[in-house]
Amino acid sequence: MFKIVVIGAAGRMGKRLVTLISQSEDLVLTGAVEYAACPLLGADAGVVAGLPANGVLITDSLASALKDADGVIDFSTDGVLEHARTTVQAGKALVIGTTGLDATVKNEIAELAKNGRILLTTNMSVGVNLLFHLVKEVAQRLNDQYDIEIIEMHHNQKKDAPSGTAMTLAEKVAEARGLSVKKDLRHGRVGIVGARTRQEIGMHAVRGGDVVGDHTVIFATQGERIELTHKASSRDTFAMGALTAIRFLCAPECACGLYTMQDVLHLN
Repeated sequence: MFKIVVIGAAGRMGKRLVTLISQSEDLVLTGAVEYAACPLLGADAGVVAGLPANGVLITDSLASALKDADGVIDFSTDGVLEHARTTVQAGKALVIGTTGLDATVKNEIAELAKNGRILLTTNMSVGVNLLFHLVKEVAQRLNDQYDIEIIEMHHNQKKDAPSGTAMTLAEKVAEARGLSVKKDLRHGRVGIVGARTRQEIGMHAVRGGDVVGDHTVIFATQGERIELTHKASSRDTFAMGALTAIRFLCAPECACGLYTMQDVLHLN
């Protein structure tokens, strides 16, 4: 049994993780962490998730929660880097599901991973990670006569745009085509922008309703187009992916390093 701590345990994703861990045969919840001002501090994590009490009380002290743990899953919105430092110092495995991290934070996490086991990814879904792989394969095989556009849609409460998943898709395309995300990405179009160039990668972020996450990559040329689409209908797909990831990191053979879901799924 792997002993797991969930950071952000009172949030939507955190509650689903608590529920799915309780239903697992090889994972057990030993810690639940939230931010210092959370009104649910001291509450039973099981009850907060809509389950019977499990005796794990929500705390704001990650250090104390780590004492009896093998790994940590972090879907919090703040403090990700500090959580990573604390977890690595304690010698525990860490899955980071938080998106929208800036380059500085990502670089510091990569440094920490030299002495710890960290998985950082823009999307935990198994299906989305297969999409990453397929998009790169298709982009490599099709020439620049195929225009590439990326469309993503999420619920109206999502704070960052484009989504981390959409940006990863753009990175896969750019890598396959020898392009630069920084120089060649075009975020929407308005006004007289001129004809589309062969080098640009279109990016379009749509927000509305309660959409969990839709991503489509379009390869369009004269007379035909190919569309690769992934649609998430439940956040459980991300939670289940996070559980698969923490099992990978907690395995005895897993060495220190920075991993992605591509590593977990043996797609690299």
